[in-house]
Amino acid sequence: MIKTVLFDMDGVIVDTEPVHRFAYFEHFKELGIEVTEEMFITYTGNSTRNVFQRIKQEFGLEHEVEDLIQRKRSIFNDAFDYKEDLTLLDGVEDLIKDFHANGIQMILASSASKVTIDRVFRRFNLHQYFSHIVSGEDFPKSKPDPAIFIHAAKLSGNIREECIVIEDSTNGVKAANAANIFCIGYRSFHSKLQNLDTADMVISKFSEIDSSKVRAIQGKINI
Repeated sequence: MIKTVLFDMDGVIVDTEPVHRFAYFEHFKELGIEVTEEMFITYTGNSTRNVFQRIKQEFGLEHEVEDLIQRKRSIFNDAFDYKEDLTLLDGVEDLIKDFHANGIQMILASSASKVTIDRVFRRFNLHQYFSHIVSGEDFPKSKPDPAIFIHAAKLSGNIREECIVIEDSTNGVKAANAANIFCIGYRSFHSKLQNLDTADMVISKFSEIDSSKVRAIQGKINI
């Protein structure tokens, strides 16, 4: 029986991806580099640190990674504050409240920075529903490395067989697969370029699942 749901944030709870995209490409312009759409898609699910480690190497930048992170974060924060159309994704608030009301533990396991997570959670009053928050900035490797989900599952106090992941990105689904945790892939307009083929179950609306359906899922056995 499933006792814990591990949520990704961007593209699952809230769509900050357009704000991140705006911040990244504004920064790329400042740096005078051209990042193709194909290249940018491969960054989905990576922490900002890992993205700029790759950017620095691929474009031979002399900037310190920490300086690159802070500049992009500054652009993002300015945009975040004036983006009035930033809302929770359709149906996810009802799902979170349903899980909470029915005793299903929720843990956030997001590649986003702690600062960004806190901004989103405070804006939408989400802290009350989640027992733990895990940020990708605390791990040397980003998804598809499974470390973030393995750690989040340990924090739950439950075995991985009693956990599921909800993800919307190729890298996130791969990370759940590598952690051997049942994965629900959320296919939306924003994730249309992401490959969710290896997810154990794919939904396009959060109304397709609820606490009773999730509890009935047979989690993956870890030996």
